[in-house]
Amino acid sequence: MTTAIAASLCLGQTALAATEYPLTLSSCGHEITVERPPERVVSVGQATTEILYLLGLSEKVVGTALWVNPVLDRFTEVDADVTRLSNNAPSYESVVGQHPDLVVTAYQWMIGPQGAVGTPEMFDDIAIPSWVMPTDCVGKHNRNSLDGTRTTPFDPELLYDGIATLARIFDVSARGDEVIADLRAREEAAKERARAMALPKDIRGVFWYSSADLAIAPYVAGANGVPGWMMATLGITNVIASEEEWPTVGWETIARGHPSFIAAARMDRRRLPADDITVKREFLDTDPVTREMPAVRNDRIVEIDAHAMDPSIRAIFALERLTDRLADFELSP
Repeated sequence: MTTAIAASLCLGQTALAATEYPLTLSSCGHEITVERPPERVVSVGQATTEILYLLGLSEKVVGTALWVNPVLDRFTEVDADVTRLSNNAPSYESVVGQHPDLVVTAYQWMIGPQGAVGTPEMFDDIAIPSWVMPTDCVGKHNRNSLDGTRTTPFDPELLYDGIATLARIFDVSARGDEVIADLRAREEAAKERARAMALPKDIRGVFWYSSADLAIAPYVAGANGVPGWMMATLGITNVIASEEEWPTVGWETIARGHPSFIAAARMDRRRLPADDITVKREFLDTDPVTREMPAVRNDRIVEIDAHAMDPSIRAIFALERLTDRLADFELSP
């Protein structure tokens, strides 16, 4: 049993009990204390924001930042009433300016030793606890790059642990249990559909996030991240073996891996040329290397929300989508 699973089970056993304050937690090795249920939270990252909305805590959210996809349709109205500090990394001053009594994030590169927003100590100095999702702390180090390196494969139990902890912080553990139970059921249903499809054992895939320049190697998903988990869960081999979260790998190398399909990230962000899914599609169809790959010739391209390729509730939704799209392809055993 992994540490993440054990922690999740422990939380589940006490989920229906009221949270006792002050509540002391460890966040990426940094200890924080929450004195009372937070009333004003700033969420730096789409993942934590959508979890807070799922937990019914939108009225507590006074600011959000770091978005790559539109908010889930069910939360369009509530999100419209929440201050968007930035679509990218917000400034420390803009976060503090919302007078939060808690700041949460999905990424240590936002709040960490070299945090783009600030360090945990900067928030400690003004008595604002800052908390990072365990998905970015456990089995991963973020020292060498913004994306970091996962030393162990992504485990969805880390996501469920994060949801349970957020629910505990806000004293809504019963609602947290409901959210986790629904996500677990959807995850298991997707696995069962894949088993029923009896997919071939030699399916190979690659997840393309974006490219700094279309003339150079793309950012593709390493073996241990969320896309690697999706593929391993469905019995698919990831063409990319790197432990880096999003390594750059040349298309010639990818083509030699003979991917059966390509999952391409769809996003509203436009910082890089290939952020646009239409640009990705055009490149795959016209580049002399990519256009000859069977995955492209047979139009086995799966469009998936970019945010779903990171640890988030959308990872479960993307597992469902990938399963459904594989059923559409001619991949007989």
